[in-house]
Amino acid sequence: MQAEPTARLRQARAALAVSFLLQGTTFALLVTCIPEIQRQYGLGDGMLPVFLAAVPILAGVGSIASEQLVRRTSAKAVLRVVQPAVCLALAGVGLGGTLWQLALALAAFGLLVGALDASMNMLGVGLQHRYGRSIMLGFHAAFSLGGIVGAAVAGLGAHGGTPLATLFGGSAAVLIPLALLAGTRFAGRAELGDAVREAAEAAGRAIPWRPLLPLCLAMAVAYIADASVSNYSVKYLTDTLHSPDDVAKLSYLGYMLAMLLGRALGDRGVQRWGAVRVVRAGAATAALGFAIAALAPAPWAAIAGFTVLGLGICAIIPQVFAAGGRLFPADSDAAVARLNLFNYVGFLIGSPLVGAIGDAGSYRAALLAPMLLVLVIVPLGAHFAPTPAKAAPAPAPVP
Repeated sequence: MQAEPTARLRQARAALAVSFLLQGTTFALLVTCIPEIQRQYGLGDGMLPVFLAAVPILAGVGSIASEQLVRRTSAKAVLRVVQPAVCLALAGVGLGGTLWQLALALAAFGLLVGALDASMNMLGVGLQHRYGRSIMLGFHAAFSLGGIVGAAVAGLGAHGGTPLATLFGGSAAVLIPLALLAGTRFAGRAELGDAVREAAEAAGRAIPWRPLLPLCLAMAVAYIADASVSNYSVKYLTDTLHSPDDVAKLSYLGYMLAMLLGRALGDRGVQRWGAVRVVRAGAATAALGFAIAALAPAPWAAIAGFTVLGLGICAIIPQVFAAGGRLFPADSDAAVARLNLFNYVGFLIGSPLVGAIGDAGSYRAALLAPMLLVLVIVPLGAHFAPTPAKAAPAPAPVP
């Protein structure tokens, strides 16, 4: 039985929540300013999917590299360095004017974000082990809150005609000191002991893939939908619906507000109606949101569509992790680690898919592709049941 968390553990948890919030803010600032980035660098629609797809690829490389760094140092040490560096990379995106400068800045952003994502989640899992109960959803809710802040700042900047160099540089000047301050309170070995190592060893245990495949598919599809909104909702409003830049930012803001609200209330919905109904209803609601956005006659209708989409998709991703943990209760960390890989798969498919269809035809048609894909989750809903109909195979023995 776990002891009551100490005051130091509670401080470390709050500091890590701040880190997630700052990362959500940084990410939202970048993705909601894609139209401005295109204009500043002369980046055509045909090349945009290439640049956007490179970011998650490099993030995967950064995530793998960070695992080696964590072994030699600690997750705390890596996070304290890479989070301010991500903010500097964001500022770098706003300073250039040629495509090679954009490529360099985005490459740095992608590599650093991968290391940031890995080290944040390692610390989160370590804290969760020490708490003895689930606290990870709170961190991801903080990320959603940061997304709201970032989208709001970007909207204000667009309304005032603020240049990207000023917007991103000024934001970095605020975010970096906050990241450094939060870093002073991160949990280290004194607080976590071997919790991070134990979680990493659990994640490395051999478990069968087959029972997880339906959940992996659901995770990939959910992140295809998320990548479509993150990378193309603002562009859709500006290019197709001829929305002003500041109004277009509200599409991502509404999406993140709905995500935050849904994650705050989602557990109650699961307790009342069950995970299967919540996931199936969420998938249908997400598809409805895509349809509303694709058929929208005006910007405000599209913003409403993306908000509905956020409300639908918010419960699916946490329930994928929960269902994977139920399949392998003794090796839930291993299941979660495997499912999390399909976060990157979804981003790698979502951005190029929507970008290619939008460039070849229209972004209205492009939004219909993730709409159809997200409906695949409806028949997969049975795999989210609290008690699987068939017992999952036992983990393979480790030599």
